[in-house]
Amino acid sequence: MTPPLWLMRHARVRVAPGLCYGITEVEADPVATQEAAAEAARLLPGDVAVRCSPARRCQDLARALHTLRPDLAPSTDPRLAEMDFGAWEGRPWSDIGREAMEAWTRDFGETPPGLHGESVHRFLDRIGAAWEEWHRARRPELWITHAGVIRAVELLGQGRRRIAAAADWPATPVAFGQCTVWAAP
Repeated sequence: MTPPLWLMRHARVRVAPGLCYGITEVEADPVATQEAAAEAARLLPGDVAVRCSPARRCQDLARALHTLRPDLAPSTDPRLAEMDFGAWEGRPWSDIGREAMEAWTRDFGETPPGLHGESVHRFLDRIGAAWEEWHRARRPELWITHAGVIRAVELLGQGRRRIAAAADWPATPVAFGQCTVWAAP
């Protein structure tokens, strides 16, 4: 039997709507962070290993949860970081331009020319390594992470490590501060 995997997105961030901020450090709302930590503290059993993205917005949530539940000591796992959007980081998505977005969606698994970020395939490989470790460990875990990582888990859970088109990327909404249990299809 597969052990439970809880997936939790960091709390709402303090940035302008529509900003591309994959690996860019942005601040999470402290009140929303405390609220998310309190909800997770109520939901989680005591035998859960906590792994956390190195991003400050995730680390703040992990610390807040640990303060409420000292039994849930987090460890940082760089594989749980959000995707690196390279030259697009810190820019509004609307400023990136239609041509650049079309180039990316045409060959969605690869990095568009000039982006110098992380390809979707490399991103899936990175998350897949953490996924495989969780499977081998056979222990319940909580990943405090990002929407992109949570969507990648959706693909990994379907046995998919490669996607051909942007339409294959999950469009499942992932709310800020949301903590859910991944369920096998």
